[in-house]
Amino acid sequence: MQDNRDATPMNSSTYANLREKARSIKAAQHVSRRRQRWPIDLQADPYEIPLDEINVANPELFKHDVFAPYFARLRAEDPVHYCKDSQYGPYWSITRYRDIVEVEKAHGIFSSAYELGGVLIQGSTQSVSETPMFIQMDPPEHDVQRKAVAPRFTQRSLLELEGLIRERAGRILDSLPRGETFDWVKLVSVELTGQMLASLFGLPVQERHRLIRWSNIFSNADNPELVASSGDYYEALAACGDYFQEVWADRSERPPTGDLVSMLAWGAQTRNMGPKELLGNVVLLLVGGNDTTRNSISGGLLALNENPAEYEKLRRDPGLVASLVPEIIRWQTPLTHMRRCAVRDVVFKGKTIRKGDAVVLWYISGNRDSSAIERADEFVIDRPRPRQHLSFGFGIHRCLGNRLAELQLRVLWEEILRRRLNIEVVGAPERANSALFRAINRLPTQIH
Repeated sequence: MQDNRDATPMNSSTYANLREKARSIKAAQHVSRRRQRWPIDLQADPYEIPLDEINVANPELFKHDVFAPYFARLRAEDPVHYCKDSQYGPYWSITRYRDIVEVEKAHGIFSSAYELGGVLIQGSTQSVSETPMFIQMDPPEHDVQRKAVAPRFTQRSLLELEGLIRERAGRILDSLPRGETFDWVKLVSVELTGQMLASLFGLPVQERHRLIRWSNIFSNADNPELVASSGDYYEALAACGDYFQEVWADRSERPPTGDLVSMLAWGAQTRNMGPKELLGNVVLLLVGGNDTTRNSISGGLLALNENPAEYEKLRRDPGLVASLVPEIIRWQTPLTHMRRCAVRDVVFKGKTIRKGDAVVLWYISGNRDSSAIERADEFVIDRPRPRQHLSFGFGIHRCLGNRLAELQLRVLWEEILRRRLNIEVVGAPERANSALFRAINRLPTQIH
């Protein structure tokens, strides 16, 4: 097979700038504003706080699971809401289901481009410039890079993976202790998704621990509870870049296989990808393939325990797994938001959004919008239209791995029900201090 690539060369110094940035940050002992803890009165009534003082991006709301009434008020009183001051700077919140969809469709006005700050509320033109990725691009660049890895997530490809997922899920479930407390997150959620990550990248399953560690750092970059400093984040980026630089070189010299790096290395439009884009897309695929699915696995077990009538309904009719899975994903909403940047002044729902303003699409709020979803504040596993939710986004940026996430959840719950396991959450969940992922770090569990 002839190889005519002329990609930007990568070598041992490719990511030296990231290591230098890490050293500088650590030497200065600088703590950015976005990494500071913002105090919050957990007993406060969100309906008594002045509207212009509400900051729904405060991670404390999600850590303590008190976000719901804040978003309910914004949906009712100010669905296009401006927050003039937060640890992430000023931003607009879009909180209703249909308004979120409308903004998602208008990608010519509301941009995802990394040059404008990217898709996360904590993103800035400086921070995301190190890791450009296709989710933080607009068409046509976005479409070209997404298309390169899309074949890994087709229905045919997923059918080939189902047997492997089922074997692994069964092995994990059979290895769990009986009659004693264990952490469901560590032994089930992380383990199953970690093994799948390794397979998607064409790596030995033993490498999952390395991939999970990097994913944890990247998805918690502004969380001082899990990442000691911004310097640690840049060190991890450099280490990840060096590692996948070697993987890229290996895949480039062999006939193409079905793994994600090989697809990028041999894609007609991505084979000349530079080192920053390689690292950016690896980070995207790592985090996208790990955090969302793993937190849905954890959140689903918690939701069923908190709604025992639904849990019993599932035990009586295992066929409800088909509608259970999308309901778990809606209810958990593992990715709380995506950010856009207005490329020009625009009047949206009566509010004037200025060019350069950050616009945050709160999926976690849209998924609780009773004007669009019937009984939106209830966990209902036999919902008539269970896939009517925003957890995967909407439009051109809809999650590429959504079917793989559903497949892993479906297979896991089919194997749980087949074994008739009585799984009980026996302690309060430990939630992440994050405004991006509705993440569960620990879930004490017993199998009776």
